[in-house]
This record gives sequence, C-alpha cells and structure tokens, in this order.
Amino acid sequence: MKIISVVGARPNFMKIAPFIEAIKKHNQISGNHIEHFLVHTGQHYDDRMSRYFFEQLEIPEADINLGVGSGSHAEQVGNTMIEFEKVLREKNPDWVVVVGDVNAILACSVTAKKEQILCCHIEAGLRSGDMSMPEEINRLVADRISDLLLTPDRLSSENLRKEGVPDDKIRFTGNIMIDTLEKNRNKADKLDIKEIIRSNSVDGSHINTNNSFDHGFAVMTLHRPSNVDRKAVLEPIVRFMIDEVCSTMPLIWTIHPRTRKMLETFGLLKEVMSHSNLVLLEPLGYLEMLKLNMKARIILTDSGGLQEECTVLGTPCLTLRWNTERPITLSEHGGASVLVGNNIDLIREEYKKAIKKPRLPVSPELWDGHTADRCLSAILEFKQAT
Repeated sequence: MKIISVVGARPNFMKIAPFIEAIKKHNQISGNHIEHFLVHTGQHYDDRMSRYFFEQLEIPEADINLGVGSGSHAEQVGNTMIEFEKVLREKNPDWVVVVGDVNAILACSVTAKKEQILCCHIEAGLRSGDMSMPEEINRLVADRISDLLLTPDRLSSENLRKEGVPDDKIRFTGNIMIDTLEKNRNKADKLDIKEIIRSNSVDGSHINTNNSFDHGFAVMTLHRPSNVDRKAVLEPIVRFMIDEVCSTMPLIWTIHPRTRKMLETFGLLKEVMSHSNLVLLEPLGYLEMLKLNMKARIILTDSGGLQEECTVLGTPCLTLRWNTERPITLSEHGGASVLVGNNIDLIREEYKKAIKKPRLPVSPELWDGHTADRCLSAILEFKQAT
C-alpha cells in the first residue's frame, strides 16, 4: 500500500507526527509494508513556522515540498492543486491523508478525488457554523468528498451524520493531537521557562529579569483577522491585557507575524514591547508552548488546538472567539474553555472567574495517546473492505 500524507501549517505537524510513527510501527511488525510519502505544501515556510516543528516532533524531512508559500486563499489553494496533481500522477498512491482544516487539506482532498484516489480526513466533523471562517469551508469540502472520515469526538461524528454522511464512512478514532501531547509531556516539563523567554524574546522588547513565574502567569496567542485586523477591536484587547492582566500577573504573549504587523500599523507595538510585566515572544516551538501551557495560570487564545490542550492539561482557557468547532473543550461539556469573543466586559468577567479556578485536567473519550494507531487501522480495514 502507498500513502501520501499532507501537511501545510503548524497545527498539521502536531497531528501528522503520530500518524507517521504508527506507520513505522506497522512496518516493523507486519508483512503488509506501507510505502509512505510526506508532502509539505510550504504554506508555512520559514524556520520558526516549519523546520523547528519537524525537528522537535521528530518528523522526517518531507519527501516533497511544494513550495507554495504565502498568498491569498485562492493563490494558495490553486498553486497547491497544480503542484499536488503532479505529485499524484508521479507517485500514484492508494490513499491521500489530510489532517486538520488549513488550505492544504481543501486543495489536496479535491485534487485526490479528481485523480480517483481514496482520501482520508483525520480530524473530520468539526463544525463552528461560521462560514466567514476559511477553515470552516475547508472542513466542509474535505468532509463532503473524502472516502474515510476519522473524528476526534462523538459530537463531530454526529455532525457528519446530520449532514447525511453514511456510517460506513465515519470512524470515531479520538484526538490525534493528544497523541503528540502525551508523547512530549516529559520533554516539555524539563524545559526552563526563563530560558524559553531568553531564547525567544522579540528583539527590542523589555524583559524584566526580576519577574518570577513560579506564582502564576498568563499566556496569550492572537492571530485571527477578526481580532487583529481592526484597531477598534485589537486596541481594547491590548488595553485590557496591559491594564488588568499585567497588573495581576506577568503576561507572556507569543506573537504571530500578522498580529505584530497590525500592532505596528496601529501604533501599539512600542507600548507593548516596553511594558515591564508583558513578555513578548516570537512564535514558539511545540515543546516550549506546551511547557507554558503546563504551567500557566490562564491562557487567552483564539487558537483551536490550544483549547484542546488546555482541556487535557486543565489550564483555564478564555477563547477569544464567538464560536468554536471544538465544543467538547467548552466548560459546559466538561472542558476548560469559555467563549468570550472580543467583548472586553465579557473577557473581564470570565477572566476574574478563571483565575480563581483550580487546574482540573479532563480526558475526553479516546483522547488517550493512541489515536494514530486507530487511524491507521481504519485505513487498512477500509482498504480490505473495498
């Protein structure tokens, strides 16, 4: 059997690493050898966004890099389809495996089906209900045309059934990203927070060497256009962080290139960089970010993956969005996350509640570190059934 796996952006790397490991284990004990090729579309193309993750997660060098790079959604999808079609015609795989919801999964799932190649979507069935999110469109299209849909939770499986997907296409396998978390917990725990800060601080930003991180700190990530592209939205968030969060504890802000650019455009970057209780860091590697999550008192984020990690680690999480495709991470479903959007009054109210909460780790069903094995088994069983 020949499988091509596709990655395009950082969240994909955490999800594909355990799948590659599952293939290695299979090949060591089974006579049914799987020939595997890893394709990197190049959507995240600088070292901090890509190479470092491959090294930390022990992902082998991509067999093929499409070199798509940045650009509009249409440019990324179109260029990926053009280049991926060439790969499929050369390699002629039995399966294409896509993970997550970035542009690469839309482009490569469509191309696979046009080439009459079986397609498997890992992390299928997630739905936010928000069609203004490019990721929602990517998820809907990939799930509609894929042959095998592997879901992270039962809510996602039910989403697919409601959309008319037949049961024989759906397999509840669990959350593959938690495989990576469980494998790397001990490595991350050994890291030193002050060393993470020293090694990754933004050039020119103020670092208060007297800050103690032993008694609690907050972590923030922010990158979605709905939060950072308008000054009327971004500035109140920054003011809240500086005036209210930083007055109670240190804030570590791992800053996305898009957000940094907008802070500079709006004349806010200098103030952020000079604040004595705000630590501004470059985008971090997986282990460094996991360490911060393991020790943070609270996380404020608009990232989907961090909602999941916070649930398993028990870190109170304020999700700076009005919806989530991962409702299992919400407090009403037993998770650690609360939706607060970008409404400052609501953020303030939930922040005051969250910092009083104890750390309560939760492991949803099949979030057990063995999802990748179940994913590979589902593919092998599907192949046998055709």
